[in-house]
Amino acid sequence: MSAPTVDELATFRPELVAHCYRFLACYAEAEDAVQETMTKAWRHAEGYEGRSSVRTWLYSIATRVCLDMQRAPQRRSLPMDLASPGQVPTDPTTLRRLDDAPWVGPVADAHLPAAADPAEVVGVRDSVRLAFVTALQSLPPRQRAALLLRDVLAFSAQECAELLGTTTVSVNSALVRARRTLGELDALEAGGRDTEVEGAVLARYVEAFEAYDVERLVGLLRDDVVFSMPPFPLWLSGSSSVEQWWRGPGEVCRGSRVLTTAANGSPAAAVYHPVAAGRWEPFALHVLDVTDDGRIAGITHFMDTAVFAEFGLPASLSRGSRRGRP
Repeated sequence: MSAPTVDELATFRPELVAHCYRFLACYAEAEDAVQETMTKAWRHAEGYEGRSSVRTWLYSIATRVCLDMQRAPQRRSLPMDLASPGQVPTDPTTLRRLDDAPWVGPVADAHLPAAADPAEVVGVRDSVRLAFVTALQSLPPRQRAALLLRDVLAFSAQECAELLGTTTVSVNSALVRARRTLGELDALEAGGRDTEVEGAVLARYVEAFEAYDVERLVGLLRDDVVFSMPPFPLWLSGSSSVEQWWRGPGEVCRGSRVLTTAANGSPAAAVYHPVAAGRWEPFALHVLDVTDDGRIAGITHFMDTAVFAEFGLPASLSRGSRRGRP
């Protein structure tokens, strides 16, 4: 069995990024894990004996790298995991940030594996939804690994046992516990969303946001919409609270420019704030959870502008900059 080439190993990079992101809930850490995986694979390629496929061999390395990286006791989360919904503050300067907290981060759809089969595309999109990835973080690392390998990647119990260096009994036991936990969190049922509906809602959201037409924005929301802004622990529940935010602290977004993109299998809007005449700079990435009836059930605002570079978004906009996806 000949050793895999560098080019052959590189073809697996996108799906390994997706796997490591699901496990670690942070794109930068997922990239580090994949780089470490590739380094180990390149270093030991001559020792590859062909007892499993190259893909299985790489997933074995990547999963062990992720398990090693996940030794920190504090799991990644979103604001909804930390406290009950809050109230819109009368003085927004009193809002506190938790910049050192391990927040779940977004991943650009452009970094995910492409697939010709529509069913595979839906599967990839569903497996990186923010709700699912966040719920995964509630699992102990080895349960998380078992569930991802079995339920997302469809490895057999025997393959999982070999990958994790354990028995099929242990794998099946971990899988039962993981499924039970995710079932209690209502995170197992993922339905393929209608991309045409999502695209239409995103277009209406961007148009209303750039006009800062609060009435039109509220009209896009479900009554029970969830609104969060990591690294701020405050989150809001219900369209009336979100409307109050937009008519209060949210006024800072008036005059924004927006580029559309896609994150975590969902439509997303990259919001730029005006900083000078004819110049706008990154402010926040809005990831929309759109239901099939064309309503927005959730808006997660990632306020860390470092994600703009991860998404290949421009560092600034000027008058005349092109619209739409970068």
